[in-house]
Amino acid sequence: MSKANQRFGKIGSFWMRFKDTHPNISQFLVFFILSNGITVLQMLLMPLLKEAFDHTSLVNTNFQILQFGHNLDGSSYYVFNYAAGSIVSGGGGGLAYFLAVQITLGIAQIINFFAQRNITFKSNSNIWKAAFWYVAAYILISIGAAALQGLYKAPIYHLFMNTWGMGSAGETLADVITMLINCAISFWVFFPIFKLIFKNESTGKVKES
Repeated sequence: MSKANQRFGKIGSFWMRFKDTHPNISQFLVFFILSNGITVLQMLLMPLLKEAFDHTSLVNTNFQILQFGHNLDGSSYYVFNYAAGSIVSGGGGGLAYFLAVQITLGIAQIINFFAQRNITFKSNSNIWKAAFWYVAAYILISIGAAALQGLYKAPIYHLFMNTWGMGSAGETLADVITMLINCAISFWVFFPIFKLIFKNESTGKVKES
């Protein structure tokens, strides 16, 4: 056996012992690794979709819905606030930005659903029931995250694009940061939800990794 195989064998043995001794911690670590992999995918996909939609008329289509109260300056506060016009020109990205964000999140969550169900939690519960609760949770979390985004999105873009004078490069960096914040919110909220919906029906309890 080569040294590399011996090394991997030792790592594998250590991991199996660790899982037996600390099942909840090991499960969270697997969840953490997979979630970060999904986040990287989003970081790669989001700019591509945004660039594609920016070359369509959708960027000039206003998308401001679910008005909820007002901002400090008296303007309306929207849960989904994507004003018409490119961000560089002072707009909010319009329907183009909204679609780029939501399609990215949708693809990521579909992959995340199957990866977490089969790898992290090794669940054998009814997949359609789990998918229903997953989608319901995703919709609620998306609305909550969008509402919170109204508090930090504009200041982040203003900081990088205007205060620091980074222009389009600042816009790209702000895209990444806002996506990371959104991913962080989903990460901490989804783990306890997964513990509830991804169960092992042979025992009625969540199957530990």
